[in-house]
Amino acid sequence: MKQKLKNKNYKFVFFLFIVFYPLFLSATGYSLFAEEKYTPAFDFAKKIRAEITWEPVSEIVVFTKGGHTASCKVGQSTVIFDRVKLEFAAAPIKKSGLLFLSSTMAGIIESYLFVENPEPEFKIGAILIDPGHGGKDPGAHGSYSKAGKKIKVYEKNIALTVGTDLCQMLKQTYPDKKILMTRKGDTYPTLGDRVEMANNIKLKPNEAIVFISIHVNASFNTKASGFEVWYLPRNYRRTLLEKGTVSNEILPILNSMMEEEFSMESILLAKNILEGLNMQIGEQSKNRGLKENAWFVVRNAKMPSVLIELGFVSNPVEIKLLDSPSYLKKSTVGIYNGLVKFISQFENYGF
Repeated sequence: MKQKLKNKNYKFVFFLFIVFYPLFLSATGYSLFAEEKYTPAFDFAKKIRAEITWEPVSEIVVFTKGGHTASCKVGQSTVIFDRVKLEFAAAPIKKSGLLFLSSTMAGIIESYLFVENPEPEFKIGAILIDPGHGGKDPGAHGSYSKAGKKIKVYEKNIALTVGTDLCQMLKQTYPDKKILMTRKGDTYPTLGDRVEMANNIKLKPNEAIVFISIHVNASFNTKASGFEVWYLPRNYRRTLLEKGTVSNEILPILNSMMEEEFSMESILLAKNILEGLNMQIGEQSKNRGLKENAWFVVRNAKMPSVLIELGFVSNPVEIKLLDSPSYLKKSTVGIYNGLVKFISQFENYGF
């Protein structure tokens, strides 16, 4: 009995050491490690061809490759592999809003995640980002007063800001994939233009496209608020969505989405993006959940597809959030994290 108690005490002391010692080093400014060189975390992920998920609130970064993960936190000198193995290295730092890894920690992570992986059976070959509306079509719009001045807010601008940032983040993470946008400025591609662009993307036989359409909402009910993600239901059978079943504003986009063979992937994609948004903006905006309806398809395109509504410009509180660069950045990170998780599931584990 005494021996068992002694062993338990040792384990408890070791646990306290593992948890609190790195915090002590961080708090005191003392380091066990020699002078370190640092590299941008996103550049490192690109170099080792790993997926990266960054949580700015908790300041935790997770690298994923070959079904394995490595996670670390700004200011803490521990890196955890697959939630079971722990190593020590000089802590990650944040400088000018960017995340950097020490050369020691980068080396440990690279060694652990180095796996000779065969080409996945199925992969995402292209991601098509569709910032809703544009040009002559402003989309939903509203206004609010700030310091006695009327500020106008347009859906087309919000969608383009989020879409552009998302495109840049994805290009850094996936240099081997085609990351495309239906518009890069204040232009108005017609529904036909968007469909043609999707259908003209060249894919290998084992590749799929992911279609992300970004929008904001409006309602006569000014109390309506929150974000939601639309997807194609599994029981879809090529029936055109009739007018009156959804708002006329998003009807053409919904009617252009993918056929039933990709409905399962669309549901998973929608769930992951909704979870990502909830993690980032769920405390500031209402999670309205997943939405589904029977949308007409982009013929002959392989495309898991979702339509994202980021909030309501008709809501007097939410319109100010949607006009905030920091809030839109958090929304972008949420979409990005959900998309990265989906791609990992699609390519590494299958369905």
